[in-house]
Amino acid sequence: MQRYANPTRFMALSGALIPYAAAVTVLLFGAGLYLSLVSAPADYQQGETVRIMFIHVPAAWMALFVYTTIAGASVVALIWRHPLADAAARSAAPIGACFTFLALATGSLWGKPMWGAWWVWDARLTSVLVLFLLYLGYIAIWQTIDEPIRAARIAAIVALVGFVNVPIIKFSVEWWNSLHQPASVLRMDGPAIHSSILVPLLVMGLAYTALFITLHLIAMRSEILRRRVRNLQLARLDA
Repeated sequence: MQRYANPTRFMALSGALIPYAAAVTVLLFGAGLYLSLVSAPADYQQGETVRIMFIHVPAAWMALFVYTTIAGASVVALIWRHPLADAAARSAAPIGACFTFLALATGSLWGKPMWGAWWVWDARLTSVLVLFLLYLGYIAIWQTIDEPIRAARIAAIVALVGFVNVPIIKFSVEWWNSLHQPASVLRMDGPAIHSSILVPLLVMGLAYTALFITLHLIAMRSEILRRRVRNLQLARLDA
């Protein structure tokens, strides 16, 4: 991967990959939405509202995955000074924030008929809200600090400190009494849901992942171009 640390090489590779990633995303969403909205049966207790799960759960997975990606890129940026690491972290943040907001919004829509309330200060819900605020804070650092190297360093430190919230979200339903259901897919003894629900859920999870990869590549390209423009502007001012 060090070969593609060069922004020029990355631009060439990403430009070739984006059409394929976009095509895979469309195919997976087409299959996932059909399986979720047409093929999957209604739940015997929740009825048709269970279909919100196919939007909500993958969004929650991606909220954690993207923040983990940001934290990993931040480690690389701080230790190895990889020239694209901070660009990868910065460009992923708005995408992760959107996934987190989608998880919160669909969770609220799902919670109203199930719990009788749009929102409860449950451990899982509260920690995901904190994650959303961490995303916003991370984005704000990049927006408010003009000096790129200083902004990258502070943002990386904040991302790593905030990463402690990721395991809290994951294990909150086990550590505290919670209205939120426990893990039913990623379990040591195997999934606890029927294949008629599990398969559409996994396909939607793959679709969300492909969407993230596509959007992240596009966002990284935009970030690299923005930095090139900034460098040209600075060089012009110096001249």
